[in-house]
Amino acid sequence: MSVSVATWNINSVRLRIDLVTRFLEEHRPDILCLQETKCQDGQFPMADFRKAGYEHAAIHGQKGYHGVAIVSRRPIVASEGLHFCGKTDARHISARFGPEAGGITVHNFYVPAGGDIPDPVENEKFAHKLSFLDEMKAWGTDRNPAGSKAVLVGDLNVAPLETDVWSHKQMLKVVSHTPIECEKLLAAQGAAGWVDAVRSLKPEPEKVYTWWSYRAADWAASDRGRRLDHVWVSPDLAPDVSRTHILRDARGWERPSDHVPVIVNLG
Repeated sequence: MSVSVATWNINSVRLRIDLVTRFLEEHRPDILCLQETKCQDGQFPMADFRKAGYEHAAIHGQKGYHGVAIVSRRPIVASEGLHFCGKTDARHISARFGPEAGGITVHNFYVPAGGDIPDPVENEKFAHKLSFLDEMKAWGTDRNPAGSKAVLVGDLNVAPLETDVWSHKQMLKVVSHTPIECEKLLAAQGAAGWVDAVRSLKPEPEKVYTWWSYRAADWAASDRGRRLDHVWVSPDLAPDVSRTHILRDARGWERPSDHVPVIVNLG
């Protein structure tokens, strides 16, 4: 099997469709998972993807917010969108692929960002995020999604390791790197035995980032990044992880997302 999977929080797929098609033309991943598509299913720009050679899609969208999608050059056999925390926001979509893609199942997640105040009592958004991570752990425990050939990707909105942020010390009280978030994300990863594909080839102490704030006057010079976007693989796929690539240059494209694509090659 040889298949490449990419993940990218695009921050509005219709607004940035030109960036997406540029990425697809230049890098040609077999499967692309998008988060924050910010459109209803019928508004998803499928014609642009077909023109680029991506004829297959699993879409879980909503009006103006959130939204996830999987587009592929390989046929999708089945798809499913799950809901978490009793909410109907579109934060998960999965796609099962045929033998052309090794028979893998891909789960695409968009974990809540959690707002600015890292206190679940004062900040409902942070409470939602913690609950979502707990339910991800329960889902992994109950359904054992990593029990066979599977990949979990997405904007998980947590940078769990000290070298996943520009300054561990200064980020300890900043949402995305607080101890409780890191603990819960790693617990969700461990519940099903997922293997961190990027860190399997880029181990600590190497700094790895996938997100740079819009607030920085010069994001590249300050380089205050965080690794919020992840690719996890099931244990049986871990030996097949042959390459990972974080497209840092995409952060400097015109009208970019604040996230950049992460690509993992299997086989």
